[in-house]
Amino acid sequence: MISKLRYGNTNTFFIQGERGSLLIDTDFAGTLPAFYKAIKEHSIKISDISYVLATHYHPDHIGLISVLMKQGVKLLLIDTQNSHIHFADEIFRKDKRLDYEPINTDNSIIISSKDSREFLENLGIEGEIISTPSHSEDSIALILDNGICFVGDLEPIEYIDAYDDNVKLKNDWKLVMSYNPKIIYYAHANEKIL
Repeated sequence: MISKLRYGNTNTFFIQGERGSLLIDTDFAGTLPAFYKAIKEHSIKISDISYVLATHYHPDHIGLISVLMKQGVKLLLIDTQNSHIHFADEIFRKDKRLDYEPINTDNSIIISSKDSREFLENLGIEGEIISTPSHSEDSIALILDNGICFVGDLEPIEYIDAYDDNVKLKNDWKLVMSYNPKIIYYAHANEKIL
């Protein structure tokens, strides 16, 4: 089961596997009440969320991770993201109203992309996590074997021709398309059916 949660500016996705679940991205800090309302509308409880995975560590994707971790949700961290996890700390620190607490990686699970298939399989989710560094070096995509793909802020494929010399973006899309996706879910755009 996949639920699309829209409660701010960033699409958040909940994937329920046979033996665990995965929340992909959160919105900006300060959106917790709206998040609670969104999960309630989808009959999801915090205790239903096993892991949270950020497609990258920009502030509009990780604002609720610390709060969720305090409530028992584990952080799934891809090793290529480790050095970027505190990228947004200074941004949040400037706005005291947000009461943002930096992510503590002590209770996180760090895996490599190559180990992601086995990890997801343990949750009953068939797919893998790949590196897509054209947006930011820590960007990843989750590609499910059923053809559903979550790409975060990867620039939409239809815009590739607008860039004269973006080799990284073209390489990311070449890799994503090699999995023969059927639906692309973006963090800030409507899904694309291929």
